[in-house]
Amino acid sequence: MTRGARLPGGALSAAIAERTGSALRSGALLPLENEVHEVEADGVAFAVRVLAALRGKARAGEAQRASGRNPFLPCEAALLVAEPSDTHLCLLNKYPALPGHLLLVTRRFVEQESPLDRADFAALWTCLRELDGLAFYNSGAAAGASQRHKHLQLVPLPLGPRAAFPLEACLEAAARTPAAAAALPFPVAVADVSALAGREPLEAAEGSEALYRELLRRLAAAPGRTPYNLLLTRRLLWLVPRARGEWQGVAVNALGFAGSLLVPDAAALARVRELGPPAILRAVAARV
Repeated sequence: MTRGARLPGGALSAAIAERTGSALRSGALLPLENEVHEVEADGVAFAVRVLAALRGKARAGEAQRASGRNPFLPCEAALLVAEPSDTHLCLLNKYPALPGHLLLVTRRFVEQESPLDRADFAALWTCLRELDGLAFYNSGAAAGASQRHKHLQLVPLPLGPRAAFPLEACLEAAARTPAAAAALPFPVAVADVSALAGREPLEAAEGSEALYRELLRRLAAAPGRTPYNLLLTRRLLWLVPRARGEWQGVAVNALGFAGSLLVPDAAALARVRELGPPAILRAVAARV
């Protein structure tokens, strides 16, 4: 496997910038051009990105999966940013809709639907202490996963002009009171992790793993059997159980439960406006 640089403190942003520049020049990085639209609903300005190339990316992914090729083993050397740990590599997403979109990939093959462990959280916190971002995990195809090889994702914040991410205020309220959580259009279990953000990654990982297991219990979710999305920032950790991967032609991954949706064209954007993002999120989440 191609080796990358270990990740010393303060080095991630520079490593992302350097690798992004070289990968763009070589053609290894293929960003998806998009237009961002705000769709107001229930007092939230949801961010909806229209990506004309989204269907083409989906077809390429289907062809890759049909071939049986694992794009992470070995990884594409031109996309390798750093080695945050002995268990994970940090890569650029080859087809990013957001600048600086990272993948944290296990060095050996692990099924995507297997439970997250302390090593996964340690790799996440190693990167989150360097980059104020939103980490997320799609557990299963019904949760938006497109690859079997275990990978987590990290995008820089903010995701929109008004807040770090559109549902930030709603989820912070949900972390404080059960009534606020019940008011959201989807079932969710939320925890405040701000006390962990200043700790060393291994210590933060230990606390995060315990909270993760507690949130799974609250939702009666079983990894490997219950599809779910996990999202993590320096302030919040939240889980949403999933029933299906799309609704009315709108595919939803974990970012939907931060208030950010991706659609392939103007017709799909019109459906989002007509149905409303809360109705779409309600439809794809599992009832608990």
